[in-house]
Amino acid sequence: MNKIPVILDCDPGIDDTMMLTLAFARPELDIRLVTTEAGNVSQDKTTYNALSFLTYIKQDVEVARGLDAPMFRTLEVAEEIHGEGGLGNVKWAEPTLQTSDRSAVNAMRETLLASDEPMIIVATGPLTNVAALLFAHPEVKPKIKMISWMGGAAVGGNVSTTAEFNAYVDPHAVELVFRAGLPIVMSGLDVTHKAYITLDEMERLSKSGTPFAEKVAEMMKFYTFTQSQTPFHAPNFEKQIRVHDVCAVAYLVAPELFQGGDYFVEVELEGRLTAGSTIVDYVGKTGKAPNVKVLHTVNREGFIELFFNAVNTIGKQLA
Repeated sequence: MNKIPVILDCDPGIDDTMMLTLAFARPELDIRLVTTEAGNVSQDKTTYNALSFLTYIKQDVEVARGLDAPMFRTLEVAEEIHGEGGLGNVKWAEPTLQTSDRSAVNAMRETLLASDEPMIIVATGPLTNVAALLFAHPEVKPKIKMISWMGGAAVGGNVSTTAEFNAYVDPHAVELVFRAGLPIVMSGLDVTHKAYITLDEMERLSKSGTPFAEKVAEMMKFYTFTQSQTPFHAPNFEKQIRVHDVCAVAYLVAPELFQGGDYFVEVELEGRLTAGSTIVDYVGKTGKAPNVKVLHTVNREGFIELFFNAVNTIGKQLA
């Protein structure tokens, strides 16, 4: 099997851990590096959470610590969604993995340049690390096949009426990445809100017979409750679990589950009411060439099967 070489850039975060679950369950993915950044919680917490979760699922992979704050804005976290520690009410494992001696940016640069073939970067945070990489080391661009990013929204936000959280946290980073001339796939709220799991479905997963599945279900129920308490939540959030970040990996291994289109997308950087909004030119008003593939629909049943199979795969490996 020809494996797909991948870097995972994340800010764990509840749904980031579910993204890691799918990524490490798939045999066709060659995960060469995990990098962390501030986002859902502080940099210290996202790094600890990555080390803790990867220790629990017994993955020996380099974890490089990234940037502590956005490029120009003050960091805003989402502890009200992910819990004070970032992983809800679940404890995974005391880390035995250690953070790399390399910074995230240096580790990404060196990993990309050492690769015999272009790699895919899966990014499920505010894109601060990726933007810093591209700004400081543009020579890596030929080694990046694609960036699959969970973030943004064409219509309606979750941290304001117009902005999605990752884009809101560091809009300057998102804008820099969007202007880099690289293939980008955006799994925004338009598709992730359709990639939901019902509480009944999660209950069935929890009874699949492994402690891992039980812990996943417990964490996701916490996530459902906290999301339902936010002012910008989608309808039925109290009954449906959105595993947003999983979409960024799911697109790599099962692109047939998704539909989208290529559009010119830019980011509002300073708006008093609209900062962090991703503006999708659906009808070609700007006359500018498309720079992002925007996903907008997903086969929910196929997505659930893909995710549940991943949870069961990891659970059986740990049994």
